[in-house]
Amino acid sequence: MTERYFVTGTDTEVGKTVASCALLQAANRAGYRSAGYKPVASGSEMTADGLRNTDALALQRHSAVALSYAEVNPYTFAEPTSPHIISADEGRPIEARTLSEGLQALSQKAEWVLVEGAGGWFTPLSASYTFADWVQTERLPVILVVGVKLGCINHALLTAQAVQQAGLHLAGWIANDVIPPGKRHAEYLATLTRMLPAPLLGEIPYLEQGPEAAEPGQYLDLTALRPGT
Repeated sequence: MTERYFVTGTDTEVGKTVASCALLQAANRAGYRSAGYKPVASGSEMTADGLRNTDALALQRHSAVALSYAEVNPYTFAEPTSPHIISADEGRPIEARTLSEGLQALSQKAEWVLVEGAGGWFTPLSASYTFADWVQTERLPVILVVGVKLGCINHALLTAQAVQQAGLHLAGWIANDVIPPGKRHAEYLATLTRMLPAPLLGEIPYLEQGPEAAEPGQYLDLTALRPGT
């Protein structure tokens, strides 16, 4: 049976894609046939192959299974804004059925599928539907990426609470050092570890040279994951 996980963050710009690529790297090292899925991406550039999002390209690159770009990222938008805004502006509604069909297709190709969300937990996909609603429908275990900086404890606890109130399983969390560690870094981590109701999968250090060169998967331990049901 295919293991499937949804990666969310405490906010935008907390390194969800770095963490997602690290998770794919760790899964590949563990011998899984992995696939990354970024169903909705905004903030993309036109290339010779069409509109492409760098996060989705990174997931495609780190997937063990060969995937087309369309399989990884069915909804691509150029403007870096909330998906529901640009979707409405362009007259391209984001259909939950399309997201689910894409996930099902990858689940038939791979045995370990990682779905990366957009923004934070309640990112809207339309005027009345959020990413959280879709994850709840699919019953996906959630992995939370915490960008370790001032304010992260409150954001992490609120997100974890929202995930659990949705009846979903918080399978683990990742500490991502999005800025160089400061004076209270160790205390932030200790507090998060004590208060978050899920295992710490690892801490990705501040990567000055960039994630591609650093192989962030080496910092994660997938055996700590609690897949749930």
